[in-house]
Amino acid sequence: MRKAFLILPLALLTTVPHAQQRKGRVGFVDVQRVVATLPGSSGYLSLSKKVDADLAKKQARIQQLAAKAAATRSAADQQALGHAQRDFLATQKGHQSRLSTAFAPLASKVNAAVASAAKSNGYSVVLDRRIAAQSRLVVYANAQATDLTAAVIKALKK
Repeated sequence: MRKAFLILPLALLTTVPHAQQRKGRVGFVDVQRVVATLPGSSGYLSLSKKVDADLAKKQARIQQLAAKAAATRSAADQQALGHAQRDFLATQKGHQSRLSTAFAPLASKVNAAVASAAKSNGYSVVLDRRIAAQSRLVVYANAQATDLTAAVIKALKK
């Protein structure tokens, strides 16, 4: 028992350096704004706007059908909702493929600029602001302290 009392303080001392290490910082980048500064990005940005509008329209339709199906509880309304959800997922998958293809020529430049800005500003994780907001991944972030968009645009111009 006495040995345990001697070892415990030593074990606690070994954890002190770890507790004092600098914590990782999380930053956000508005990738759409960064891409807009790149030459040759108009095709991707135009496609992105069309995709957003199409998916928003389909999501609104799903919400309408879900409300109707919840109110009526009819099999036909449930079936219509299921069909609309499957259609949304298929459309989303197709759009994602088209967006990935359109973004590919720009991706290496954007990713390199994000990595450079993150390293020089001490960030260990950087997220796309739009994706984080859409997925509700982040509940709160201080925009002034976490926004790296200007630094990324500056890194692109170098």
